Amino acid sequence: MPLADNVRVTLEQIARTSDRQDGVYQTEFGGLLGYRAAKGVELGFGYRKVGAHNGNTGANEDRLRQQIVATFGPFTTRFRVDERFNPRGSEVGFRVRPLVRYNYRIGKRGHALFFSHESFLLPNSTRWGQRSGYERMRNIVGVALPLRSRVAADVGYLNQYRFARGSSRAQMDHALSLQLTINLNAFKMPRVHY
Repeated sequence: MPLADNVRVTLEQIARTSDRQDGVYQTEFGGLLGYRAAKGVELGFGYRKVGAHNGNTGANEDRLRQQIVATFGPFTTRFRVDERFNPRGSEVGFRVRPLVRYNYRIGKRGHALFFSHESFLLPNSTRWGQRSGYERMRNIVGVALPLRSRVAADVGYLNQYRFARGSSRAQMDHALSLQLTINLNAFKMPRVHY
């Protein structure tokens, strides 16, 4: 949603499902205020409410986030820092999430194949359960589809790998990733996964 020529608000709702956790196990709702600092560079600040449901034993969380998104031709990069506030303890859990995405255009109508990689780095441990270190990585391969003049969809395969840490074993997840983008602003939104 445009606020000014160089400012926009992004609203997002996410629901994650799993047969291991009896259906919807996590929801996220939040917003991000973005400012275009230069051509191809956007600064952002936002808030997200994370809810745990069904078989999810985690707690609900409040998260603040800051990010820089930059586009260089077919490459888009995002450097994000999250602060996690968990009701099970007073410490703040910090999380660093660098992402890189490559878009390979197909034809002249905006179709593209894409590949993205995101790492989750935790610089600190907390008493409520966050453990410092390289927690996981997400890789997505898919296709970007323009649906209308200001509407696009990214459809792809998501592979997430959580590293073995402490007493927990490594875990690999396979998922369908679907992102719908509606651009109401005058400046083009960078294509990354939020």
